[in-house]
Amino acid sequence: MRNLGRIFGITLIVALGLSPALAQDTRTLPDNRQQIELSFAPLVKQVAPAVVNVYATTVSQQTVSPFANDPFFSQFFGRNSPFSRRRSQTEHSLGSGVIIDASGVVLTNSHVVNGATDIKVTASDGHEYAVDLVLNDTKTDLAVLRIKDAGGRTFPTLHFGNSDKLEVGDLVLAIGNPFGVGQTVTSGIVSALARTGVEVSDYSFFIQTDAAINPGNSGGALVDMHGNLVGINSAIYTRSGGSVGIGFAIPVNMAKTVAQAGIAGTSVVRPWFGAQLQALNEDLAKSLNLDVPHGALITDIAKGSPADQAGFKPGDVVTAVNGFEIDDPRAFDFRLATLPVGGSADIAFKRDGANQDARVALRAAPSQTAADKLTISGNSIFSGLTAAALEPALAQELGLPFAASGIVVTDVAPNTPADSVGFKKGDILINLNGTDISDLKTLDRAANSNQHGWQITLRRGNRTIRSYVNG
Repeated sequence: MRNLGRIFGITLIVALGLSPALAQDTRTLPDNRQQIELSFAPLVKQVAPAVVNVYATTVSQQTVSPFANDPFFSQFFGRNSPFSRRRSQTEHSLGSGVIIDASGVVLTNSHVVNGATDIKVTASDGHEYAVDLVLNDTKTDLAVLRIKDAGGRTFPTLHFGNSDKLEVGDLVLAIGNPFGVGQTVTSGIVSALARTGVEVSDYSFFIQTDAAINPGNSGGALVDMHGNLVGINSAIYTRSGGSVGIGFAIPVNMAKTVAQAGIAGTSVVRPWFGAQLQALNEDLAKSLNLDVPHGALITDIAKGSPADQAGFKPGDVVTAVNGFEIDDPRAFDFRLATLPVGGSADIAFKRDGANQDARVALRAAPSQTAADKLTISGNSIFSGLTAAALEPALAQELGLPFAASGIVVTDVAPNTPADSVGFKKGDILINLNGTDISDLKTLDRAANSNQHGWQITLRRGNRTIRSYVNG
C-alpha cells in the first residue's frame, strides 16, 4: 500500500481534491482482497477479558395507602395516614463495566448502579464477584466499583486512550452485555464528535457511533483499533428499544477524571469558572460583531470567582480553552471539567469583536458545610427533602441566577412524602403556612410542626407556585 501511495499519491490529490497533509494521513484503505478479509478477532481477544457484566439490585420501601385508588377517601387517608403500610419493591438493572485497574476496579455508568443495594459483576471467564460502590458521580453518569474478595487475583485491564485524537470515520468496537444475552462485540465507525443534546448527564458532549449499542451495553467499552479505551457506552437513540445505529459514548478524557478519583479513593473535584454562559444564535452573533454564532456568551459573573479575578465581563464570548475550540456552553463545561484543580487554563475570548486571551486559575467551587444543608425526615410531608442556603456555586449548578437568594431544594429522595407532594430540585422555598423561609432553622421548625394542612409558596424557574397540601 505504501508503494501504491507513492505511485498514485498525486493522482489522488488531483482527483479527490485532497490536500498534501491529508494525502500523507497514516490511515489507509484496503487495496486487495486479503486486506478486506482481515479480522477483528486478535483485537477482541486482547480487550474483551477486561469488560464485565454488571448486575444491580435495588430494594426500596414504598408507603402505600389502601385508599390510594379511591378518589374520595384518598383525600383524607393518604400516604401519611395511620392506615398506610410500608411495602418493599425490588428492581433489577443490567449493564456492563470496564476493568481499569488490575486490583479489580471497574468503571461503569451511574444509572446502572445508582441506588442499588446489591451489585455484582461477572467476568468474561464466568466468575462472579460482589463489588463495593466506591464512587458514584451522577454529574457525568459514571461510577467506580471495586471487586471484593478477589483472592489476590490480577485482572486484565483496558488502557486509557485519548478521545481528543478520535476523528469521524475512525473504526471502533463496542463491547458489552446487550439485553443480558452475554458479552457481545459490535463494530462501527465514529459517526460524530462533541455531540450535544443527549440528556443523560450534566456534561452533554458525546462520541456518536454506529456500532450497535443496545440496552445492557451501558457502561461497556468503546475501543479503538489499538485496543485503547476511548469511550464508555452510555446511551442510544431509539424508538423501538433496540439499536438503530445511533449510539453515544462518554469520551474517555472525561471518564479518566472519575476513574482516577475512584482508584485513589477520593471524590471528584472539578474547577469552577464562576460565570453563567449562553449559547449564541445568528442575531446575537451579529450584535457582538461575530462572523459566526460559535462560542459561549458570558451573561453573568459571580463576584470573587476565577472568572471575575481573570477580568472577564458580561458580553465576552469564550472561543477556546487550552487551544480546543468552544462552540457552545456545553463544550466549555466539558473542557473545564477534564482539567485538574490547582493549575490554570488559557482561555481565548472575543470582546467587542477583538480577540483576547486570559489565564484562569483552576479552583474548586466554595464548598458547603453540613451546617449549610438540611435533610428532613420523620412524619412530615417534607420528609425526603434536602435543602441548602443558596450561594453562587450552587446557583450555577442549579441554573439559577447569581442574584438569587433563599433556601433551595437540592434533592428529593424518590418514593418519599416530599416526592409525592411534587417538590423538585431547584425549587426555592418562599413561605410555609404564612412563615417566610429565610434560613434552614426556620424551614426545620416549619416543616416539622404539627399541621393538618400546608399552604406552600415556592419559586420554580420564573414562576411562583402556591398550593395547598393535606397534612
